[in-house]
Amino acid sequence: MADLSFFSPYRHGFVRVATATPKVKLADPAANAQSALALVREADAAGAAVIVFPELGLTGYAIDDLLQQDALLDAVETAITTLAEASNDLAPLFVVGAPLRDNGRLYNTAVAIQGGRVRGVIPKSFLPNYREFYERRWFTPGAGVTGRTLNLAGQAVPFGTDVLLRAVGDVAFTVGIEICEDVWTPTPPSTAQAMAGAEILLNLSASNITIGKSETRRLLCASQSARAIAAYVYSAAGAGESSTDLAWDGHIDIHELGNLLAQSPRFSTEAVMAMADVDVGRIRQERMRVVSFGDAATLSPPLTPFRIVPFDFTPPAGDLALKRTVERFPFTPSDPAKLAENCYEAYNIQVQGLARRVEASGLSRLVIGVSGGLDSTQALIVAAKVMDQLKLPRTNILAYTLPGFATSDRTKSNAWALMNAMGVTAAEIDIRPAAQQLLKDLDHPFSRGEPVYDVTFENVQAGLRTDYLFRLANQNGGLVVGTGDLSELALGWCTYGVGDQMSHYNPNSGVPKTLIQHLIRFVAASDDVDEATGDLLEDILATEISPELVPGEVTQATESFVGPYALQDFNLYYMTRYGMAPSKIAFLAWSAWHDAAAGAWPVGTPDAARRAHDLAEIKHWLALFLKRFFANQFKRSAMPNGPKISSGGALSPRGDWRMPSDATADAWLAELRGGMPG
Repeated sequence: MADLSFFSPYRHGFVRVATATPKVKLADPAANAQSALALVREADAAGAAVIVFPELGLTGYAIDDLLQQDALLDAVETAITTLAEASNDLAPLFVVGAPLRDNGRLYNTAVAIQGGRVRGVIPKSFLPNYREFYERRWFTPGAGVTGRTLNLAGQAVPFGTDVLLRAVGDVAFTVGIEICEDVWTPTPPSTAQAMAGAEILLNLSASNITIGKSETRRLLCASQSARAIAAYVYSAAGAGESSTDLAWDGHIDIHELGNLLAQSPRFSTEAVMAMADVDVGRIRQERMRVVSFGDAATLSPPLTPFRIVPFDFTPPAGDLALKRTVERFPFTPSDPAKLAENCYEAYNIQVQGLARRVEASGLSRLVIGVSGGLDSTQALIVAAKVMDQLKLPRTNILAYTLPGFATSDRTKSNAWALMNAMGVTAAEIDIRPAAQQLLKDLDHPFSRGEPVYDVTFENVQAGLRTDYLFRLANQNGGLVVGTGDLSELALGWCTYGVGDQMSHYNPNSGVPKTLIQHLIRFVAASDDVDEATGDLLEDILATEISPELVPGEVTQATESFVGPYALQDFNLYYMTRYGMAPSKIAFLAWSAWHDAAAGAWPVGTPDAARRAHDLAEIKHWLALFLKRFFANQFKRSAMPNGPKISSGGALSPRGDWRMPSDATADAWLAELRGGMPG
């Protein structure tokens, strides 16, 4: 692996797979072999490791009784020999569909070829024999065929449903193969293949098209990739198939853990191919994490152990652009419909969580500090919705703005405008006199007129705000609503115990900063607020993120201390959700962020935020993230309750993330230094 370029996906646990549908020439194996070979060469030039073709692609699927003609079957075997010989100088493992004879029976098979050899032959387990399908007229089911060999292309080839193919060397991965109807059954062979170690599952299919069928196929492929925790690569018959009584759409796609990575247009009259880099490292991580996957493998061992057939695969040298979409904002998708759905769900999860806590407490009032910044704005919006749901007056929300030494006129004005717009009980408490007294009691230099703005100076203000809120909750029989978010908890950018780390309940604790911005945009564009309030929310969104604790002409910009939240949320997601090595996170971040003009941005992202980040920036801020993340676990270990929002994770010690407070980041930092250039 050390010889592979940092800019190669293969260096970071990805494997490039392809799926293709050539234009078939019915009952002409020689011509079809050449068509497939042209696509294999194209995939080889693009750096692919695996390519799959349609069911019975060497003959065409819809040739009926011609399937049992000796002339045709002899030509199939000759074509396979041609493909095996031609594969000698090609890197990918490629799998073609062919009818093959064995011991007086005919099987519908997948033939795996690589490096000058036929590596294995897998028969179709389940034969459809209903409606338009009539496969039992010609074929013998492959279910139960195990431990056998075929004489093919001058060699003894492993033959059976017990065959898995495994690449050996620096880039290791295991391939399982099934054919069309197999995935439509309650017990797809690929399930057992996955439990036996196959990370990449191939399906050679014919599957004619009828109205609505493509949606069902895609659902099957997506669900099988999710259930089997695998990549699922599908190829169906298309151009050139017989139109006597059926039509064919050439449906090809690639899924990984339920997510669609690549597809191509259907109903093409020419050959089509789709390609994507599947994350085998992520698949292995997820299987390790989802212990029920391993339990299922233990409880349902195959009746016959799988035969592992090795083959040598050498990835291409040099740089190779990643072939998959990497969202710049993993918590906020760029697809507008998906983003709107995510915002709807996140907002309502927050509301549901806080409403349940209010009900359980037996109290009817909420106390919240409102700064005019993003986090307290979202928390106040959620609190107002909770009152509406519980049929309590919004005046039961006791909202306070608590200006300190560096509070700006803009944020204070916005805080007041927001409290009034939400119809809550609003008040202001100037914390400066109390802060002055506390600093004097501490004999802090600021109390003697010296401009010393250290951590004590900052935390006196942060602590007083929380102290006032808790005492106000005591006085009024209410709950303190927290405002700190997931990003701040990850980075330790919160004052422990007596600051914004503490509350009675924090609806924001599972929401990263990058998502909070879109949640506010979601509300601003909804019918929940009037136009003037929508404009106010937009102004809050445009305000630079700052704790406003240090006075001076220059705004105390949070991101200059902890890094761009766009990058730090990216780092948080891939580290805690998938356990990825820092160098791989950096590679993904570079792939997503190095070109601002490439790919889509979430709706509403300001032009100023649509910027690129180079590798040096990514490495610098990732190192800082690792240091801060490990150093601040003690704050997360004592965090209040709050709902998990995203599958990307939460940091509650009672739920999604558990680690000791005294762990060090040394191993992660060493991997980052050793695994990256520069």
